[in-house]
Amino acid sequence: MLHHALIMLAAGIGIPVLAALNAALGRHIGSPAVAACTLFVVAFSVALVVALATNPQAVAKLATAPRHLFIAGVFVAFYVLSITWIAPVMGVGNAVFFVLLGQLISAAAIDHYGMFAAQSTPLNWTRAAGIALMATGVFVTQKT
Repeated sequence: MLHHALIMLAAGIGIPVLAALNAALGRHIGSPAVAACTLFVVAFSVALVVALATNPQAVAKLATAPRHLFIAGVFVAFYVLSITWIAPVMGVGNAVFFVLLGQLISAAAIDHYGMFAAQSTPLNWTRAAGIALMATGVFVTQKT
């Protein structure tokens, strides 16, 4: 379990780094959209190598997957495009704070209702207070 937490911690550390690097690339080339496309080409290449190295037979199962599961790609594209456009305007930290707030709210809803086959974890007062505290933190960071 600890190694899973460390992997997710590293992923979390990578989100602002990704935002800053891609925003800088977008400014450098004059196009946040082209920067996002470049990020996806690099990400696709890395993911393809990992997929082929770890489980190449899974590719054949894609044809039988429910089509609505592919909508996740739209969310990734929306995130990358929006962070690449917005981070240079409001700052990486501020943009990521709002991303974190959105993640907490949607994660709480997904867990509470067990959506998308997620393990059901009811929203209790402690979790709700944590989300409220995060929202307060976002508000405070925007005021300073």
